[in-house]
Amino acid sequence: MKNKALIPVLALLAALLALPFCLAPRESTRQLTGQEECETLVIISSHNKALRDEYEAAFTKWYREKYKKEIRIDFRNPGGTSDIIRYIADRYETEFRRYYEAHPEWGKWNGAIRSSFTDARACRTPEQKAARKRFLESNVGIGIDLFAGGGVFNHEQTAARGYAADGGLIKSHPEYFKHIPPAFGGDKLYSPKGEFYGVVLSTFGILYNTARLKELKGAAPERWDDLGDKRFFNTLAVADPTKSGSANKCYEIMIQQCMARANDPVKGWYDGMALLKKIFANARTISDSAGQVVRDVACGEAAAGTAIDTYGISEMLWSTHVFGQPRCIYVTPKGGTAVSADPVQMLRGAPNPQAAKAFLAFLLSREGQLLHCLKPGTPGGPGKNGINRPPVRKDLYTPELQKKFFLPGYNPYASGADFVYRPQWTGRYYSLIRVLLRTVVLEPHQELKAAYAAIIKAGGPDKVPRAMEKFNALPFSYTEASQARALLRVTPERSAAQVSGTLRQWSDQARANYKEARRLAELGQ
Repeated sequence: MKNKALIPVLALLAALLALPFCLAPRESTRQLTGQEECETLVIISSHNKALRDEYEAAFTKWYREKYKKEIRIDFRNPGGTSDIIRYIADRYETEFRRYYEAHPEWGKWNGAIRSSFTDARACRTPEQKAARKRFLESNVGIGIDLFAGGGVFNHEQTAARGYAADGGLIKSHPEYFKHIPPAFGGDKLYSPKGEFYGVVLSTFGILYNTARLKELKGAAPERWDDLGDKRFFNTLAVADPTKSGSANKCYEIMIQQCMARANDPVKGWYDGMALLKKIFANARTISDSAGQVVRDVACGEAAAGTAIDTYGISEMLWSTHVFGQPRCIYVTPKGGTAVSADPVQMLRGAPNPQAAKAFLAFLLSREGQLLHCLKPGTPGGPGKNGINRPPVRKDLYTPELQKKFFLPGYNPYASGADFVYRPQWTGRYYSLIRVLLRTVVLEPHQELKAAYAAIIKAGGPDKVPRAMEKFNALPFSYTEASQARALLRVTPERSAAQVSGTLRQWSDQARANYKEARRLAELGQ
């Protein structure tokens, strides 16, 4: 009897133990039909689920037909691009340390090696140089095959640190590169060493909500400068450059446009930062991702915001489909947008390098390229989710094919032709821009908004020149940018505490400047 009484209890316990397995998500939406072995390809990316689903459906079919094998894609998504870069760096440090300590004859792992094995410039001693050489000659991996998305700068940085491997396409598929220029508008579209390959193109622009714009009673924004206008105060949506790599690239482009317009990098740097301060002062929301900016504009939380073309155009097309007319409009700023690539790279120590190279080959094949740009349901296009990304291959921009594009006639090679990105102006300061915006715009954002509100109340920037002088003040000029960047690097001579002190000084000084700007504006000065 006692044993019979235990049966319901044991049954309940067994059900509870089985519950997690029953509720666990399937690793793939594709069902295997036999006992065939299934390969796995691991990709780290911030791409949305709709794109991931279309990638898996198309690539698994292509791979099965070409190699007669089954494969599944294991997508990893730890956050935005900045989060992914940090994750990759942390993992490589952990794995290389484990590899290094397995060879006691090399000596002990220490802070000097840790800070230099991914940075050739930091290798000063024979020990550091030897560690760097061993890392580059190793096949140390982090269990991930590919890094997708994030912008060319991020992929160049990971390659320079030694995290990337040659994807092999330049040798295996030279025919692809007859249709892909090495660079466009001053920005690389792929690495000549095969360390990354641009797959689709992106431009940056402005998305505005038509209903909210009517409330503001003014013309639609056409230029970046329009977003700094006082009528947009507390109505914009922008993204945090410390969280979003694409947002930081967009802000760098704004600075470059100001440099080109002034025909002077020094003045243009000052003017560009002044414009960004006004744009952030006008911000109602500051999000962690570029995609959230579009959602804020679409729902009317913001009147306008900065947007990547694919997000902005997708929202414009969706609202047109649902409501019969666009509720949101995407605008390419006049003379102020650059074409850049959205790349993919194979990582060092990839667990499945052959499948990784196959995926890269698929993405740049005619089939893979058309998957990105054709309308859903079109033969050769995505199944149900429009990817809405223009291809990097120029041979696909034919009149016949463009009729089937998600936005007929859209050609980033044409839309970005009036802007030339000059990497020698700001390329080396890409990370510095992010840090500068954090310290003089994001951290003192409350004081920034209060100062600009006072300036607007006083009649606008032209009415209070002394207040604007304080509002626009920076901790360093363009000519001092190299020295400022050096202050942010931890070295044997400069501690992390000293770097933190510099950042705190910049932020405190910005707060003081905004408070003074507000005071002067209230005095009408």
